[in-house]
Amino acid sequence: MRALSRALTRELAGVSMREAAARLDVAGRSGGFVQGRATQVWFAASERIASCFGAMSREMSCEVPGVSSQVARSLELRLRSRLCPRLRGLLCTGLLYVGLLAASSAFATPGATPADFAAVTPERPITLPQDSGVHAGFRTEWWYATGWLATPDNQPLGFQITFFRSATGHDTADPSAFAPSQLIIAHAALSDPAIGHLAHDQRIARQGFGLAYAKPVNTDVKLDTWKIIRAADGHYDVSVDANGFALHLALTPTQAPFIQGEHGYSRKGPRPEQASYYYSEPQLRVTGSVVRPNLAGSSSHGDTVVTGVAWLDHEWSSTLLDANAVGWDWLGANLADGSALMAFKIRRRDGHAIWAHAALRHADGLVTAFGADQVDFTPVRTWRSPRTNTSYPVSMTVRTGAQTWQLVPLMDDQELDSRQSTGAVYWEGAVRVNRNGEDAGRGYLELTGYANALRIGKE
Repeated sequence: MRALSRALTRELAGVSMREAAARLDVAGRSGGFVQGRATQVWFAASERIASCFGAMSREMSCEVPGVSSQVARSLELRLRSRLCPRLRGLLCTGLLYVGLLAASSAFATPGATPADFAAVTPERPITLPQDSGVHAGFRTEWWYATGWLATPDNQPLGFQITFFRSATGHDTADPSAFAPSQLIIAHAALSDPAIGHLAHDQRIARQGFGLAYAKPVNTDVKLDTWKIIRAADGHYDVSVDANGFALHLALTPTQAPFIQGEHGYSRKGPRPEQASYYYSEPQLRVTGSVVRPNLAGSSSHGDTVVTGVAWLDHEWSSTLLDANAVGWDWLGANLADGSALMAFKIRRRDGHAIWAHAALRHADGLVTAFGADQVDFTPVRTWRSPRTNTSYPVSMTVRTGAQTWQLVPLMDDQELDSRQSTGAVYWEGAVRVNRNGEDAGRGYLELTGYANALRIGKE
């Protein structure tokens, strides 16, 4: 901790207290400062520290806008009794918000319950484009884009960019600009068979100061230099400069949005509150460029022009998973005939379904929905991660009614370790979709809860 303090002190020299705290949030993007039990301890401590900040700033003559002298005096005694001198010294360099860099796998402050957040109900239909923006009253939200890309020499690549927004349950009446009410988290990945494993990166920050945010009414999400923005004509601009690779893509709709469930109310469990608002934008035309990871001993690839097809999901909820759920299998597939297939299965520990659903939108816009007894994911072949020793069913068959789809991965090693941001380890990979032995399209398969049980939205 002392070495960390010295390094950050040097980096932040000459930077204002406000800028320092905001930059420290972003500094945790790929390294993380705390994990496991330490995450919980620091997160719990951070709220106590934040409440004492006014008094501490008075003691240390740190100017903090928005903190009155009356508040500072009232908290001074509590500060002295609860915070040791070493911690006060660290905080004066801006380390106040180290604890806010960690997000538990539940994406929520311990003690927060679904009752503290907005509820998902079938009475409220999704309205676009207004609902493409943030819904801050709900516990968890994500914007998720995946797709297949082709290079000029016809090499296939896969990409993923996901932005998460997590409400922490912090007191909404807290007027402080430093209040940790929302966390913004992002994962990015590039599947490149030339290197044989997933290149991925992650970021996490407390929302604020223009460095991390998710805006209402229209998709506009940013975390440091990573961002996804929906333009007035409906296309999305994605910009990610990650560790070892980059994505600079435009995703342009070719079809109307695919509203999932009942007008956007998408069940995720046997109880009606176990649901999300959910819509997709399949068959997005992709143009732009990527920077591919370097091969060992090779020079930089530089920018590679790419084209392709992508799928975007936007989903928000407050109570998502049943208490007995450990994870899910999910497929989003852009089919060659212009159709779009979404299917998922929420799994118990024994692999059986707690809930399952699928929807196939044909090229003419007609949607066929499949209930829980009509949907199944069956493993065909597994791959074991050499890093986490987790076994994933990377090749699957998916049954939707009378139809069976075969999923074949672009490459086996597409594991994403996000323990430094969301706490989860999962497999997220580009797959070929076959039907009756013939090529039917391209998609992405997500396998969660195989390394450890997810806790998103659980009570």
